[in-house]
Amino acid sequence: MKQADMESVINRLAVFPYRKVFAAESMLLSRMLRAIGDPPIEIVLWNGQEVRSSDAAVASILIRDRGALYSLIADPELHFGELYSSRRIEVQGSLLDFVEAVYRAWPLMKGLGRKRSPSFAKSNTLEGSKSNIHHHYDIGNDFYRLWLDERMVYTCAYFRNQDMSLEEAQIAKLDHVCRKLRLKPGEKVLEAGCGWGALAMHMAGHYGVNVKAYNISREQIAFARRRAKEEGLEDRVEFIEDDYRNAEGGFDAFVSVGMLEHVGVEHYRELGGMINRTLKADGRGLIHTIGLNYPRPMDAWTARYIFPGACPPSISQMMQIFEPFDFSVLDVENLRMHYAMTLDHWLCRFERNADAVRAMFDEEFVRMWRLYLAGSLTAFKSGGMQLFQVSFARAGHYAPLTRQYLYEGDGQL
Repeated sequence: MKQADMESVINRLAVFPYRKVFAAESMLLSRMLRAIGDPPIEIVLWNGQEVRSSDAAVASILIRDRGALYSLIADPELHFGELYSSRRIEVQGSLLDFVEAVYRAWPLMKGLGRKRSPSFAKSNTLEGSKSNIHHHYDIGNDFYRLWLDERMVYTCAYFRNQDMSLEEAQIAKLDHVCRKLRLKPGEKVLEAGCGWGALAMHMAGHYGVNVKAYNISREQIAFARRRAKEEGLEDRVEFIEDDYRNAEGGFDAFVSVGMLEHVGVEHYRELGGMINRTLKADGRGLIHTIGLNYPRPMDAWTARYIFPGACPPSISQMMQIFEPFDFSVLDVENLRMHYAMTLDHWLCRFERNADAVRAMFDEEFVRMWRLYLAGSLTAFKSGGMQLFQVSFARAGHYAPLTRQYLYEGDGQL
């Protein structure tokens, strides 16, 4: 049933006799469950009425009022998160089990090429990007400090073994990136979107390079500058509060970790042009990004409430950065399960500190971020989202014959 048809039926229900309404609601719920792939879940209404798609339900939700029911039926992708955050829907049992059951059933491929109005997000222009990044990253360093590692690395870690702590795995990720870039002491590195500065300081402190790191998050830049001064690295790392598109100079290496998701596909050629303009003749680079198996929009709820303007790319879309400027792709690695493990750590830490988060914000914020972290974990675990590391260089650049250099020695000064 199309959304417009669904809304028409819902409107007509307002004048139905009371008993007929429940029958019609059951019909609409059944249709909605079929539309999202008949996940093995049970839906319980405020009056105790139950609707399920199979006898083997692994999770259930309680819908507290008729308005919440109609909102869910009209647009489950957008409104489930809103209703869960406001407690008009409750998940009974494990939230992770529920999200995974729905995620594995939802027929994503049917949404290929679907369009949604981006009225709740600004385009990733110079001004629009500032607004979008501020929405997510400038909500307070104290909040992120509660559940990230001690270096405040907010990107996928690298677990060389499953027993590593989050702190150890994040350092391993920083090293993994540096080895792929084959950094040498004295080289100049351009980093676009530096977060709280952990990679820039690691490159400077352990690999002896000089780094210019661009970021438009005021909170993150202020934190990174303080940390660089404390670690005695301010002479080798310059944190610049500006858009990467304004970068100038000649660099031996370019790196971006967790920034491409916020660029927007329509700006990929612009990004490629900046890299081409600033990278030396023998330069090389690496882009680390959340990605997709095929192009599709970010889900509506996440795009509105968590990451406005975000658009994880497919590999084919990423080629728009490299192909117009004759860059050679040297290596592509998918770290999907590493991100699932990272998110598992983040979610556990978030739950341990939920009371502190609630004191900073409110219950609705806690539930919104709990759902975001749980949904992200499930997306990577099930394969709906990927994590790409793409290494590249100018045409004719000589790369190592094997990947052995990534795993021998410690690669540090």
